[in-house]
Amino acid sequence: MNAKSTKALESPVKFLKGIGEKRAEQLAAVGVNTVRDLLYYFPRRYLDRSHITSIKNLRPNTEATIVGRIESRGIKSGRKSRFMAIVFDGTGFLTCVWFNQVKYWDNVFQAGDMVAFSGKITIYGGPQMVHPDYDILSDEEEPGDKFLHTGIIIPLYPSTELLGKVGMDSRGFRRTIKGALKFYLDDITEILSAEILQRQNLISLKEAIAQVHFPADMEHLSQALRRLKYDELFYFELMLAFRKRYITHQTKGIQFKEVGDKLRRLAEQLPFELTAAQKRVMHEIRADMKSDKVMYRLVQGEVGSGKTIIALLNMLIAAENGYQSALMAPTEILAEQHYFNIQQFLENMDVRVELLVGALTKSRRMRRLEAIRSGEVDIVVGTHALIQEDIEFKKLGLVIVDEQHRFGVMQRAALVGKGLNPDVLVMTATPIPRTLSMTLYGDLDVSVIDELPKGRLPIKTAWRYDNKRNEIYDFVRKQVLEGRQAYIVFPLVEESEKIDLRAATESYEKLSTTIFTDIQVALLHGRMDNEAKEQVMTDFKNGKIQVLVSTTVIEVGVDVPNATIMVIEHAERFGLTQLHQLRGRVGRGSMQSYCILIAVPPLSDEAQKRLNTMAETNDGFKISEVDLEIRGPGEFFGTKQHGLPELKVADILKDKEILNLARQEAFALVDKDPQLLQEGSRPIREHFVQYFKDKFDLVQIG
Repeated sequence: MNAKSTKALESPVKFLKGIGEKRAEQLAAVGVNTVRDLLYYFPRRYLDRSHITSIKNLRPNTEATIVGRIESRGIKSGRKSRFMAIVFDGTGFLTCVWFNQVKYWDNVFQAGDMVAFSGKITIYGGPQMVHPDYDILSDEEEPGDKFLHTGIIIPLYPSTELLGKVGMDSRGFRRTIKGALKFYLDDITEILSAEILQRQNLISLKEAIAQVHFPADMEHLSQALRRLKYDELFYFELMLAFRKRYITHQTKGIQFKEVGDKLRRLAEQLPFELTAAQKRVMHEIRADMKSDKVMYRLVQGEVGSGKTIIALLNMLIAAENGYQSALMAPTEILAEQHYFNIQQFLENMDVRVELLVGALTKSRRMRRLEAIRSGEVDIVVGTHALIQEDIEFKKLGLVIVDEQHRFGVMQRAALVGKGLNPDVLVMTATPIPRTLSMTLYGDLDVSVIDELPKGRLPIKTAWRYDNKRNEIYDFVRKQVLEGRQAYIVFPLVEESEKIDLRAATESYEKLSTTIFTDIQVALLHGRMDNEAKEQVMTDFKNGKIQVLVSTTVIEVGVDVPNATIMVIEHAERFGLTQLHQLRGRVGRGSMQSYCILIAVPPLSDEAQKRLNTMAETNDGFKISEVDLEIRGPGEFFGTKQHGLPELKVADILKDKEILNLARQEAFALVDKDPQLLQEGSRPIREHFVQYFKDKFDLVQIG
């Protein structure tokens, strides 16, 4: 990469013509600080003139886009004030109407503006759009500039209200980016080798940047987008390729050679037989732990598929080889659940297990820290409390991270850093679509427990509006009187925690005093002290409590086989993954289980899709695919948490084909040229070091 060119592109955006302090300030708020940032600020969509409808051809109750000039505009008084703009496109007139913020719209549009309007057509004395989407197209362009009048495609840029106020709406971006391209396009240097460009049939980066902003036609735009998507996914996969090589080639791990009597005794004492899938996954992990390479394995398994017993068996292997294990869970209640389960399994064995959570008294915590430091403790179970500075392990050999999507990169790094190249096992009950697991976890070996224990029946799921609540509670009563137990779960979100907690508490009071008066009902929530929570859960497990009213603290880890009914209140407020996790608290025995989702209207389209998906399938992989469609890849994978680069144009769901090609090329390159020092690789290396080195420091640990 040409250093001079790179330096020019890193010039502050405020040095561009027409960008003063105010504009620079608002551009910085959306991540545009340099000329390069501006050139990589891509259009959100395009106005294709071939898809524009003439006003004379508009039909009622259809969606359309028209382009015309504003002939007149202004605020009309009456019973309710409104802003109106009359638009003419040479074939007819269209009225656009706004009933809200009329003074704001009065400042936005001027007579003579050339504007694109999109919206639903109604007829009110003539064709009309109410509150249409819009983009102002007219500019004080240079004489002879023809992009607006004869060009086919017009770029429309993402903007904000504050950007709009300083003139950086779509039209402002077009003007500014056009000027930037005029002076800086030649400073864009190629970052991929000629061989990659040829193999992947990609246009040059310079051409892609020019065409993505002002495409000559749809074919040129398609090629530009393909090139820019490829770049994003290539560097994404390059990081994973570096990390995979680092794990397999650079780092010498621990060899856990021994399988002793304790493991055999535990396997014999288990009250159930491991499924074929569990045995297969154990075999895969065992092979990793026997080798001298660091294990970095992801275990995906449905809720209730038996990931915890897999973790325990491997922690016993570590203990029998003289090493400590650490199991990090996202919540105290889940950490406590793991701790008590592990203790029960290891009751008659000489293996010391300790719990490390934030709620410990100072003296008890100090005693446990000393025991961990001295090596007296074999297995430590805890929350993020495990990664505090004063915690030292004598010989940490195995790190297990449960529900790892809930932990930030730095938290996981801190735990792994407590040992010397420990083996790492990552567990999740949030399945990632099979076709995409390699995207985020392309550096991990993946094991899937795709089988539930024998004798389990699929959970029957239905959703109902809240006017059916009494019928639902009658069903719960009937089941409980037949000897079953039930959960009734209320949402608890950070922004409205106090209100939510009060709603759960008030509902508990009502349920226990007026609806289930002859049934034992208890309340469980995160603000209770640990002793009280433990007592409630113990009583529920032992059948002393028939109905447990709870917030989402029971989302993961709670295992009561006799609980067969899960009622989720305000189900429309839960995400799809969370609903699936909650449903997984039932169906853990051999009896038929039920999940009933109670929704309060009105429902958004997304909420309805979530509820319908839950009713249609129990398959976590299918659910994760729908969740990915609804939320989008960034939020689904939590890429900010992972420290991986944000994808501006690529979509890992829609661009799987490009992703696979980029992955193959990136991994092959790192295999052939691990340091990227060969002639064709140097621009790739320089670009990587300049723009992705900080990210790579994070993905060293996943």
